[in-house]
Amino acid sequence: MYISLRNAPASTGSAPRARGVRTVSSTVITLGVVSMLTDISSESVSAVLPLYVTGMLGLSVIAFGLIDGLHQGVSAIVRIASGYTSDRIDRPKWVAFAGYATAMVARIGLLFASGFAALSAVIVADRIGKGIRTAPRDVMITIASPPADLGRAFGVHRMLDNIGAALGPLIAFVILLVVPDGYAIVFTASLAFAVIGVLILGLIVPNLRSRGKTDAALSPDREASGAALSATAAPARDRLARDRPARARMTDVWRGPMRRVLAASGLLGILTIGDGFVYLVLQSRSDFAAQWFPLLYVGTNVAFLAFAIPFGRLADRIGRARVFVFGHLGLLAAYVVAVLAWDDAVATVLCLFFLGAFYAATDGVLAALAAQLTTPDNRGTGIAAAQTVVAVSRFLSAAGFGVLWFTVGPEVSLLIVAAALAVAIPLVLLLLRPFLSSARQVPA
Repeated sequence: MYISLRNAPASTGSAPRARGVRTVSSTVITLGVVSMLTDISSESVSAVLPLYVTGMLGLSVIAFGLIDGLHQGVSAIVRIASGYTSDRIDRPKWVAFAGYATAMVARIGLLFASGFAALSAVIVADRIGKGIRTAPRDVMITIASPPADLGRAFGVHRMLDNIGAALGPLIAFVILLVVPDGYAIVFTASLAFAVIGVLILGLIVPNLRSRGKTDAALSPDREASGAALSATAAPARDRLARDRPARARMTDVWRGPMRRVLAASGLLGILTIGDGFVYLVLQSRSDFAAQWFPLLYVGTNVAFLAFAIPFGRLADRIGRARVFVFGHLGLLAAYVVAVLAWDDAVATVLCLFFLGAFYAATDGVLAALAAQLTTPDNRGTGIAAAQTVVAVSRFLSAAGFGVLWFTVGPEVSLLIVAAALAVAIPLVLLLLRPFLSSARQVPA
């Protein structure tokens, strides 16, 4: 059973939104600014970490591989617990704040870590902070936005987020260009951006709640953006949230419509190898890619932020599940371009273009789809579950692709994964067929 939210009324006392005028809540913008500052902080460190570990600290490539594995996989451990906690206490802002603050404290540790164990501990703390903050932050975006415009809201947020992801490596690049051994300066700048982000979150972002009322003085956006549920559905749903045990609310995520989304996310995630592997394939055949390798991540993020809002709006209009699945055609195109005998510069630019389009069509859109298919009392758990499945499957994909690369070589490995992805996309379309027709329905 579904309740249509196509004409969801605005909250009592709010001015009706003019027909055709589409706005994004200032809360979404503020959360985007927080994410932008935090990504400047984290990506400036990520960009120099390989050089810092192997050059400045003199550790082996194996040690860096272990640290990078921690960097990629640790956040998945705490995502579901964070989303469940956010649902349980109905305080997503403060759960997210704990995650941002944890990552900020980890930045202080970077200034003093000088060995493998210390650096690993700092990376683990930073990634745990990321795992804690992601789902509650996405819950706040959902609360602050009209259901029909969730894709647009997440697109705006991800655009701001990826501005930070692009600026971080550039800032680190410039610092090391001026001061070749200025890693301490990079880490200090990273800490400064993290502190500013935490302060903005704590002092400016309103204390939005899924089931209760938001503090009136702090949340004009919630009333101005329109009700998240229809007037007839909200009282029944709030009563259901209060009456049902927390454990039952959590298990709902693993049943019903979200089960299909989690299966689809896992299948596609297994066939999503890390960007670094694609860049290494380009580097092996391209002098252009080798020369500009440190800035390839920046190029992907620039393409991501260019497509984030258009694809978010498209998802609201034609269906979030549809955009999520077809977004993987961009990933498939990047795989194929990376191994074809094209001009080096053209192949590199096209790969960055397709990778950015892929992320823009899947990252925020998946969060919007999970929010669409969950209720206010289990929304954080649902979003976190989808993100965890993606993180774990991509971690397994990276490990498996490394073995495949060693066995048959980079180009053949990439073609094998591309062929498997070409088969998986229509299968996932069949799996998500119930959600392809409308973006503006949520389960009752």
